[in-house]
Amino acid sequence: MDDDATTSDLDPSFAQAQILSEALPYMRRFAGKTVVIKYGGHAMGDATLAERFSRDIVLLRQVGLNPIVVHGGGPQIGAMLEKLQIRSEFIDGLRVTDKATVDVVEMVLAGSINKQIVAGISAAGGYAVGICGKDSNLIQADRLKRATRDPGSNIEKVLDLGLVGDPKQINPYVLEAFNEGGITPVIAPIGLGPDGETLNINADTVAGAIARAVGAVRLYMLTDVAGVLGADGNLISEMTMADAQGLIDDGIIQGGMIPKIETCMDVVNSGVDAATIIDGRVPHAILIELFTKGGVGTQIVRS
Repeated sequence: MDDDATTSDLDPSFAQAQILSEALPYMRRFAGKTVVIKYGGHAMGDATLAERFSRDIVLLRQVGLNPIVVHGGGPQIGAMLEKLQIRSEFIDGLRVTDKATVDVVEMVLAGSINKQIVAGISAAGGYAVGICGKDSNLIQADRLKRATRDPGSNIEKVLDLGLVGDPKQINPYVLEAFNEGGITPVIAPIGLGPDGETLNINADTVAGAIARAVGAVRLYMLTDVAGVLGADGNLISEMTMADAQGLIDDGIIQGGMIPKIETCMDVVNSGVDAATIIDGRVPHAILIELFTKGGVGTQIVRS
């Protein structure tokens, strides 16, 4: 044997074994812990990434974690509304939802999308059950009221978004039962209103509310961007809540990233150890974030 030959030269699987060895401390650290994953964007729409996501969820369960998946589906809802010729508009990033619209929202989210994700996890060898917030009173919500100012008169008014909800109470017991049975819940962001009506709820908001209710150690929000970029255009890998608020105040964090960051700040403030904005386009992004030193995306911590 060549004296200069290394184990990795002779056995290509050596690199895989080394990766597993380096991941072991992180696996021990998170064993028995709950992580909430908001799944959406390109990661959900790309077949290859969706298959990898399903396998990663199964792996998390197999190494002792309790993953809970909350999914979105805005583009799919928009496509179905267009197909059915139902007009829909957005105010401040939230879909104005009437009765016809909420019926489509429920059909798409709690129906086709939810079952596709469950089928993917099952095909990867795991056990998953698809539910929505109406099942077992999982998500009780109030109608969301959104205040805005008229740019001309500067008069503040309250917008009526229709059947749009804001989580008021999460029933964690059904989720605990799934965990005890080794089953991964896949949750569609539909809730029950005060009069028993169906409410459409933002998936980011639902993921944050569930993370708080179950005492998760991590909230992961898959997006279509690398994470939060600083004023210099470079990725910020970690920041405190004070840093995040400063970037919002300075206008560096803008648009649709603001409510995501605010959700992350809210859950961290409530006791979740950390919340991370992750680029869902990166293969195995959640595994990289959980089980490596560097991670991906932007993590928000208390201090």
